[in-house]
Amino acid sequence: MEVENTLAKSITAAGDKAAYDAACKRLLANKIILAWIMKSCMEEYRDFAINEIAQNYIEGEPQIAQAAVHSDEETDSSGEQIKGAKTEDSTIKEGTVTYDIRFYATAPQTGEMIRLIINVEAQNDFYPGYPIVKRGIYYCSRMVSSQYGVEFTDSHYEKIKKVYSIWICANPPKYRENTVTRYTMQEENLIGEVKERKSDYDLLTAVMICLGHSGDEKYTGILKLLDVLLSSEKEPEEKKKILQEDFDIEMTKTLESEVLSMCNLSKGVEEKGIEIGMLRAIENLMDTLKLTAEQAMAALKVPENEKAKYASKLNK
Repeated sequence: MEVENTLAKSITAAGDKAAYDAACKRLLANKIILAWIMKSCMEEYRDFAINEIAQNYIEGEPQIAQAAVHSDEETDSSGEQIKGAKTEDSTIKEGTVTYDIRFYATAPQTGEMIRLIINVEAQNDFYPGYPIVKRGIYYCSRMVSSQYGVEFTDSHYEKIKKVYSIWICANPPKYRENTVTRYTMQEENLIGEVKERKSDYDLLTAVMICLGHSGDEKYTGILKLLDVLLSSEKEPEEKKKILQEDFDIEMTKTLESEVLSMCNLSKGVEEKGIEIGMLRAIENLMDTLKLTAEQAMAALKVPENEKAKYASKLNK
C-alpha cells in the first residue's frame, strides 16, 4: 500500500473558509515548502540546495496555530511534515498572540551553527487597519523577548537567537504584486568608523512576500511556487505539471487526488462567498424597496433553478 504523501494530505480539507485557511497553513508548514521560503528570503540559506535545507537545517517540530486540522498528527516515516516550537506568546495584560507557523532552524555561519526562530504568516487582507510590516516587526520583537528563560537567563544576552517573521500576502495592492521585501537591522556610523560583529545586532528580520500573477518577469521562483500552491483558479492538472516540472516536487497518485480536493474546496469557498453576497443583495432590496423575495430575485436576475435555495435561506 502506497504511503500517503503528507504534502498531498496538506492540500485537502472539508468545510468553509476557516478549513480552507487552515489547509493552506498546513501546506506552508511542509518541509519542502518551508525550504523554498528560507532559500528565497533568508541570506543564511541562499547558497544551499532546497533538499539540503529541508533535510538538514529545519529543526524541531514547527507548529500550526490552526490546530483544528489534523492537530494531533505525528511526523510520519518520510519526515515530510514537521511541527513543534511553541506557537504563542502571552503576557498578563496583553492576552495571547498566536502564530500561524513557528519553528526553529539552524544555519552554518563562520564555521559554527546558529539558531534561527522563524514564524510564517499567511495574510489575505493587506489593509487590516494597520501596516502589516509593523505587525511583522512586533512579532519579531515578541520572539526575541520571549527567549528569556528559554534560550537565556540573567544577563546572558549573548545567547539571544536571530528571529524572522515572514508574511505571505495573497491579495496585495497592485503596486506590491510579485515582490519580496526584507526589513532588517543595520549598522550606521554617525561619527567615526566602527564595525561591530553583524551577528551581535542582526537579530530580527521581517519579510513581506506579496503574490501576483503570471505575465510579469518577476513571476518566478518562490512567487510562482506559492501562487500555484494557494491558487483557487488553477486546475489540478496545471498545478501538478508546474510543481513537478518547475519545482521538482514529487506528485504521487495520492497527491494528484488531494490537489483536486484542494481545488474543489477553494471553489466551494468562492461559491459560498457569492451566495452570501446574493443573499445580502436580496435582503437589501426587500428592506429598502419593500419588494417581496420573488421580486427582489427577479430584479437581481437570480436563475430559476437557484430561487428555491435562496428562498429557503431567507425564511430561516
